[in-house]
Amino acid sequence: MFERNKNKQSAPPAQPESARSAPSTTATANPAPGASNNTTKPRSTAMIGPSIEIKGTVTGDEDLVIQGKVEGTVDLGAHEVTVGESGKVNADITARTVRIDGEVSGDIRGIEKVLISKSGNVRGNITAPRMTLEDGAIFKGAIDMDPGEPAAKVSLASKAADSKSEAPELDLKSG
Repeated sequence: MFERNKNKQSAPPAQPESARSAPSTTATANPAPGASNNTTKPRSTAMIGPSIEIKGTVTGDEDLVIQGKVEGTVDLGAHEVTVGESGKVNADITARTVRIDGEVSGDIRGIEKVLISKSGNVRGNITAPRMTLEDGAIFKGAIDMDPGEPAAKVSLASKAADSKSEAPELDLKSG
């Protein structure tokens, strides 16, 4: 009878507490998939809450979740920006990865990719090497999925010019 009470009092509080705290520590300390060079540093995420309004330029050195209102510019080139379902952004966004679940009015530049979910609403141009537009998403604008195109055209054009300039010289020498 006494042993039952000891087991109930001492064991259950210790095990659930450690089990509950372990996943949250692990989740915040692990780097995001595809994180580059700094795999030992934990990735942190900042959040602009639903009641927050920001006008101006947002910059930083961590991932960002926007649930409130932002007007101006969001520039987190090496990080991830997520516009939550309650987020309303009237700004240009530049980030490594951009995920839109809310509303965005402005141009979006994703260094790696841009994803507009089924609840997303975007009015603006998108530049990214990879783009996902889920069924049900609202989008009005243009998509440029080959931002490196001008450099490739210059390279091909210079090779073509070199080959054209050699051909007439050969013809002139032979004739």
